[in-house]
Amino acid sequence: MILKKKCRPPDIKRKVKQPSKKTVKGRAWSAFSKYIRLRDALKTTGTLTHVKCITCGKLLLISFCDAGHFVSRRYNATLFDERNVNTQCRYCNRFLDGNLLEYRRQLINKYGEGIDIELEDKATEITKLSIQDLTNLENYYKIEVDRLKEKMNEYTMHVGDSQVS
Repeated sequence: MILKKKCRPPDIKRKVKQPSKKTVKGRAWSAFSKYIRLRDALKTTGTLTHVKCITCGKLLLISFCDAGHFVSRRYNATLFDERNVNTQCRYCNRFLDGNLLEYRRQLINKYGEGIDIELEDKATEITKLSIQDLTNLENYYKIEVDRLKEKMNEYTMHVGDSQVS
């Protein structure tokens, strides 16, 4: 006896499974993290390959760095706040738990007195991020990453033209 496999009738379409909130949040974080590292690389070294750690000042390849939070990433209100996230070497971020004393000093140098208190206060706000919010953040930061890369390409082309002359 031959068993036949049940087939779905051709007029019934399979439902497309929507990604979970966790998946979308991960994608949004990935795009945001890449943006932060590229932003800081351009500001600190003028390249897209090397960056300075905000806390220890070491110059490293961008691939060996994290986007480290001053206020923990468990708070949605500050999770995607660009002032709260800066490039850190993995040693400072992971083994020194963010090297927060020096991080605080550098934040104040970068953004001015009171930024640390402002971010800590903001973290206490209850913020719910929907899947749509997270998708919008992902798309926005992907565009920003492309913009930074394009900006760097224009700069290198301009510098290359002036060196040839």
